[in-house]
Amino acid sequence: MSGKILIIDDEESIRFSLRGILEDEGLDVAEAESGEQGLELIGTDIPDMIFLDIWLPGMDGLEVLENVTRDYEGLPVIMISGHGTIETAVQALKKGAFDFIEKPLSLEKVVVSSRNALEFSRLRQENQALKTRITSEQPVSLTGQSAAIQELKDVIARVAPTDAWVLITGENGTGKEIVARSIHHLSGRADKPLVAVNCAAIPEELIESELFGHEKGAFTGAEKAQEGKFELADGGILFLDEIGDMSLKTQAKILRILQEQAFEHVGGRKTITVDVRVIAATNKDLTEEIKAGNFREDLYYRLKVFPLELPPLRTRTDDILLLITDFMNSLVKQHGFKPISFGQDAIRALTAYPWPGNVRELKNFVERMFIMYAGEAVSADRLPPEFKKAIEEQPAVVAPHTPETSMDDLIAGGPDDLKQARADFEARFLEAKLKEFEGNISQLAKAIGLERSSLYRKLKTYNIQTD
Repeated sequence: MSGKILIIDDEESIRFSLRGILEDEGLDVAEAESGEQGLELIGTDIPDMIFLDIWLPGMDGLEVLENVTRDYEGLPVIMISGHGTIETAVQALKKGAFDFIEKPLSLEKVVVSSRNALEFSRLRQENQALKTRITSEQPVSLTGQSAAIQELKDVIARVAPTDAWVLITGENGTGKEIVARSIHHLSGRADKPLVAVNCAAIPEELIESELFGHEKGAFTGAEKAQEGKFELADGGILFLDEIGDMSLKTQAKILRILQEQAFEHVGGRKTITVDVRVIAATNKDLTEEIKAGNFREDLYYRLKVFPLELPPLRTRTDDILLLITDFMNSLVKQHGFKPISFGQDAIRALTAYPWPGNVRELKNFVERMFIMYAGEAVSADRLPPEFKKAIEEQPAVVAPHTPETSMDDLIAGGPDDLKQARADFEARFLEAKLKEFEGNISQLAKAIGLERSSLYRKLKTYNIQTD
């Protein structure tokens, strides 16, 4: 067994006997000889369980029990008494006691009750950590078949099994949380907590308490001691989202803690050590933030052990339809919506739209379409105005032909099959554009809105030389 035990009993011989039994089991034991002293110790360092005598001078055990169950929900308390009665035991259990042991103490009973209480305490702590995790409904892998996503998945698979810290950068909505979940899922810490902290959402005056925990009375409103996110993530992964929004003051403190893996509660003196792997994420350019004096350079390089940059959705248009399908299937499964379909004109509009909000905006769009048109076919004229505008602003594609060759000649001399005609036109178009950009694949891909990998495949398909 392992854990921190507090014994509250006014009899020194009982405390001595209990300490001997518990320390033989490998437990860390603290003592208090009164209820008042016991509550003060709990406020300084919350134990994993408590042995509490009912008959105490001053504040009696039942009153102490009421304070503990009110201020430290779920903390197991085993009541002990040399004058036990059925009525006393029932009263203690009704007030929230975990168990009741009569004196003289039985070695076997103490060990069994301690083991059960510590298991209960462990489950309570895991439940607390679970509540702070990124919700399990979110996917743990990125959707997409584009070259950029395939390369990103390969890199994640390589870095996840290590203990290397990761700095994820990318625009809002590109999937930084999903990447963090994917790394956790593939890591050796998958059975430990993934604890997420949104550094931008926590007020500056509270972020230290959130990260490091605090003692009772450390500041106004701190009515009881509380563990911080670093403690909850012990053995697992701490995901610091929007790290670029953290104040310089907090950056200085977190740098020391990241280096030493040790800290004190706010208002506390006891040093707490943890084993935490850190994944940080931001949508800001931290090098620019460093130049502007908003981010510490030493913290940047401490976090940037393994950098990962996520591509915006507009650079991987091949994945848009896959993502839409994923989101639609999820909504159909969760809410029983009738599937919707998109016409070809709507698909052209969706792939032409730049998606400034990236994948998050795409997900919100799909939900909006389900609300409006569940079970129906959606054409371009039913899309929101910004999508219609995107396709209107898309430059028209004109087939390259010499002045001597009219469009009628092209049609007359071409194949009868529409699919083959489209392929012939695409091959001519790409060949002409490649000459226009003097063989520069990157510039051509950007100009026509294709990824380099997709463009290379098309050029290879049409046997167009890229020298």
